[in-house]
Amino acid sequence: MPQKQLNKTFKLQGKSFSSPEELIIYSEGFLPDISSFLKDWFDKNDFVVVKTSGSTGKPKEIHLKKEQMVNSAKATGTYFNLFENTSALLCMSSEFIAGKMMIVRALVLGWNLTIVEPSSNPLNNIETTFDFCAMVPLQVQNSLNYLDKVKKLIIGGGTISAELNHRLQDLNTECFATYGMTETITHIAVKKLNNFPSDIIRKTKQSHYFVLPNVKISQDSRNCLIITAPNVSDNDIITNDIINLKNEMEFEWLGRYDNIINSGGIKLFPEQIEEKLSTVIEGRFFVYGKPDKDLGDKLVLIVEGEEDEIIIKKISKLNSLLKYEIPKEIIFINDFIETETKKIDRNKTFLKFTAS
Repeated sequence: MPQKQLNKTFKLQGKSFSSPEELIIYSEGFLPDISSFLKDWFDKNDFVVVKTSGSTGKPKEIHLKKEQMVNSAKATGTYFNLFENTSALLCMSSEFIAGKMMIVRALVLGWNLTIVEPSSNPLNNIETTFDFCAMVPLQVQNSLNYLDKVKKLIIGGGTISAELNHRLQDLNTECFATYGMTETITHIAVKKLNNFPSDIIRKTKQSHYFVLPNVKISQDSRNCLIITAPNVSDNDIITNDIINLKNEMEFEWLGRYDNIINSGGIKLFPEQIEEKLSTVIEGRFFVYGKPDKDLGDKLVLIVEGEEDEIIIKKISKLNSLLKYEIPKEIIFINDFIETETKKIDRNKTFLKFTAS
């Protein structure tokens, strides 16, 4: 079986290995989480048990076929031209699929993988330059002054704010947003964020995701994305992500179907409103539909931290907001509730406010 093979050029922390057993023994001493996954990867089962993130529902455990994980790794290698001897940095937790797949890519494609403790500032004490790395937006935000150490960077696990996206434009690092989930074995589509050959192409293509090899897309009656990816999933995956479908290879993501706010008969997409608000709010925030007897749902803005009059004034002057996109109420909460993967749990955070 493919997972029993160890690519001859694979290295971990700069060290080569003659067998899976030698690799597992080496990792046991200082990388217990990695060692645990490696034991699962090289065992007799044809699947790996992985936890979902819980960002859109209750976290659960699912079985992913190892063969399909290998297919996903190869698709990423092909899309980004990352083959044998690629130097890669793993700075995310191996508990979830994003971290696990960085290991699988390295094993399958023969990368030189360096692993550091997950933190919000993963590049601070790094001297080496890497060909490839994956980060969440918070890590990218805190690493802007060090991203010259990474040639190609994929960003997932959260929304990239307009301000962060703007700051990426001056970097030589090729940056990409990814679209995917545990069920699709990380990303099945990629959106280029910077280093466009012209402003015209940047403006027309920056919001578009392009699917990886052997992936096709369509829409259901709700205009939600349907993913057909036989190499990584036995069945079509029907999502709750509303998209603008360009063709079977290209789409624009608009927002979550289950996040839509129906306010006075008008459908509002929180993600689009939040992108506009991110130009004047630096910290964490989100918009939410607060039950209202007249409107059905009233658009409210939830900001993490103490009440700030400056933020309120900036929002009042934000011309990009349409009439119906202006929050009817601004609520400040000291601490947001997070999912296991450090994403904002919108529902629980709002309920925390209403219960206080």
